[in-house]
Amino acid sequence: MSGSSYGKIFRITTWGESHGPAVGAVVDGCPAGISLAEQDIQAFLDRRRPGQSKYTTKRNETDTVEILSGVFEGKTTGTPISLLVRNQDQRSRDYGNIAVSFRPGHADYSFKEKYGFRDYRGGGRSSGRETIGRVAAGAIASKLLSELGITVRAYTKAIGPCTVSENEYRYSEIMENSFYMPNNQTATEAAQYVAGLMSEQDSCGGIVECVADHLPVGLGEPVFDKLDALLAQAVMSVGAVKGVEIGDGFGAPASTGSRNNDPFRIKDGKIYKESNHAGGTLGGMSDGSRLILRAAIKPTSSISRTQHTVNESGENIDITVRGRHDPVIVPRAVVVIESMTAVTLADLLLQNMSSRIDYIKKVYTEDRNVE
Repeated sequence: MSGSSYGKIFRITTWGESHGPAVGAVVDGCPAGISLAEQDIQAFLDRRRPGQSKYTTKRNETDTVEILSGVFEGKTTGTPISLLVRNQDQRSRDYGNIAVSFRPGHADYSFKEKYGFRDYRGGGRSSGRETIGRVAAGAIASKLLSELGITVRAYTKAIGPCTVSENEYRYSEIMENSFYMPNNQTATEAAQYVAGLMSEQDSCGGIVECVADHLPVGLGEPVFDKLDALLAQAVMSVGAVKGVEIGDGFGAPASTGSRNNDPFRIKDGKIYKESNHAGGTLGGMSDGSRLILRAAIKPTSSISRTQHTVNESGENIDITVRGRHDPVIVPRAVVVIESMTAVTLADLLLQNMSSRIDYIKKVYTEDRNVE
């Protein structure tokens, strides 16, 4: 299987299966000298950990991270950082009834057709548990970004039909509710909506919004490696994501050029935009304004309601998916989207160092008095 790595310089590789001994990641290309401890990564993993509320799976995992390499005396060494999280609460017996049948909404059928084999215990590499490696790597990327004053923050904008309007954002409330929504009142409405679906053995999706502040101008390349294109790849690679938009996104077609363009002005000798319909990108490169990304998360596929499917013998059957599953995956996806955004930005920052000769001279000549 290929495709388990992402990034060019700051490069991450995730490994492991949902019901194997462990999952984790290897982060290559992280600069030496960044302060890093297991608790820095653990803080991110705790945000996606199962069992935190009645709206998440009851799988009992501590998701405790171990740093196996790449850190010495509290600092990154510049060598590959290997991260491991042991699986502790697998219940493979819960998946016995799907060993020879295909769950609707899952990768079972396509995985079996492609490889001629599949790990039916929770989906193997297709499981949401694969995102542990992404989040661990994202914690390291966020540490790198913070060294440059760049912040990345994600939160839930919508759960089903319950949406927080931008003029009602209260960022201080994000950590005060189970859905990571920037509005406690909307979170209460979302809780009632999800509770109703749970009683009907059903699920829902939502929208995660992610913003990055204090980015320099020029991250990304003008053609195939556009900032927005790479962000779309990174975020769309998360299993439950079915759509990505930057700035006004799918709202832009209903606008006009005079409204959609972001006028430039000068203030205190610096260029800024009067609006940000573009969401922080122009021509595939960051423009110095706030980066705004949204990811559409589909309803959780594993539901207890009986559904139609087929088995490997080619028979029509009905299936009830047993096990412990999230009625809504959105709250735990928040930190995953934030992490993939951070990884993408960290990689592009390192790539951007070689875009101009004066950047290279600054690194290699300033301490040598070379003119």
